[in-house]
Amino acid sequence: MLGFLQRLGKALMLPIAVLPAAALLLRLGQPDLLNIPFIAAGGDAVFANLALLFAIGIAVGLAKDNNGAAALAGAIGYFVLTKGTTAINEDINMSVLGGFISGIVAGLLYNRYHGIKLPDWLGFFGGKRFVPIITSVVMLVLAGIFGYIWPPIQDGINSVGEWIVGAGAVGVGVFGFLNRLLIPVGLHHVLNSLVWFVFGEFNGKTGDLHRFFAGDPDAGIFMTGFFPVMMFGLPAAALAMIAAAKKERRKAVSGALIGVAFTSFLTGITEPIEFLFMFLSPLLYFVHAVLTGLSLSIATLLDIHHGFSFSAGAIDYFLNFGIAQKPYLLLIQGIIYGVIYFVVFYFLIKKLDLKTPGREDEMEGEFTASTASNSGAKYEALATQYIDALGGKDNLTQIDNCVTRLRLKVKDMSKINENELKRLGAKGVIRLNETDLQVVVGTDVEFVANEMKKL
Repeated sequence: MLGFLQRLGKALMLPIAVLPAAALLLRLGQPDLLNIPFIAAGGDAVFANLALLFAIGIAVGLAKDNNGAAALAGAIGYFVLTKGTTAINEDINMSVLGGFISGIVAGLLYNRYHGIKLPDWLGFFGGKRFVPIITSVVMLVLAGIFGYIWPPIQDGINSVGEWIVGAGAVGVGVFGFLNRLLIPVGLHHVLNSLVWFVFGEFNGKTGDLHRFFAGDPDAGIFMTGFFPVMMFGLPAAALAMIAAAKKERRKAVSGALIGVAFTSFLTGITEPIEFLFMFLSPLLYFVHAVLTGLSLSIATLLDIHHGFSFSAGAIDYFLNFGIAQKPYLLLIQGIIYGVIYFVVFYFLIKKLDLKTPGREDEMEGEFTASTASNSGAKYEALATQYIDALGGKDNLTQIDNCVTRLRLKVKDMSKINENELKRLGAKGVIRLNETDLQVVVGTDVEFVANEMKKL
């Protein structure tokens, strides 16, 4: 189950990746910016069809070879499911969850039937062409079932959503805390999708993120508190690591740490920083999770409302500044949070003698620069070295990646050389079970993964 949820979390990133472009169009077309309605309408069209995008994106993400036939099956499955259920009960609104279900079913059916062989007289419908057909049949059966059992499920989901939204500072604080705690196993995407795309309703729009861009004055509470953490808190934590590093090694680690700090500030991608201390000190990471939850609660108590399409970095902060409530106050909270993070991290690193970058024992070649003459050669060389450190080609049964991590399936976990992986630049290595492994590479992980697949 954990392995499947890992794959689902990865698959969710494909449809989510289109949201920044949609939000950019939606914002630029608004009256307070360019005031061009057709641009705004183009962006809103993406948000209006989120459920369908999730059906397509999840199906492709779960398919073994990410084939387009799975995407077609996901779309067909979504249409059959939603139209079928509403024909039974017109009050049914499966929203994004309908896309989730359709995408999962289509992806799994693709993996099962994409190579099926039919009798000669039906040969045209064999192989990948069979997948949309079997998906439509399965979704028709599910539509008949969900048409009768979904109303109480829908009521239950709405009740949970209303409780979380109505819980105010407590509800958003718990969400922020759990959001960080689930990052080590990569399941935060699943939780995020429910809160940002399902819970709450405003003019037919569901989810905190969707409602925020639709103009709901009460939306944004599940996003606002991340800005102080990602723009100020974690960059300050990186500066604390630099300050706590050994004097003779401070210069060597400063470049890398400043780089990941700037990445967090600008884009809101925090994993490269978090994996630097996540496994060194669970206590330090727990404190980080608590501070994140408190940030969301504080922003809610201060009645600040802000939102993002991708993550809580400076790009989204300034892009959506015009539709936010009390955004200047959020900057003040962020500066205060930066001070808190620096003091807390510096104190705990020194007190607990944590081996954060610049404090660990010397490792041969740790800071050796790549000798590749261009980026393509660089990633090819890195891929070769990563494969060797992972026990060789024969030890790898599946290679995948998300935003910052290699997601791998291996035959023999004992062949994994963690020290070599870290020497190559990996920020962390996570052994989920006997076969599932994650290696935190950074934001250029896709290039490394592609070269590994070629090899």
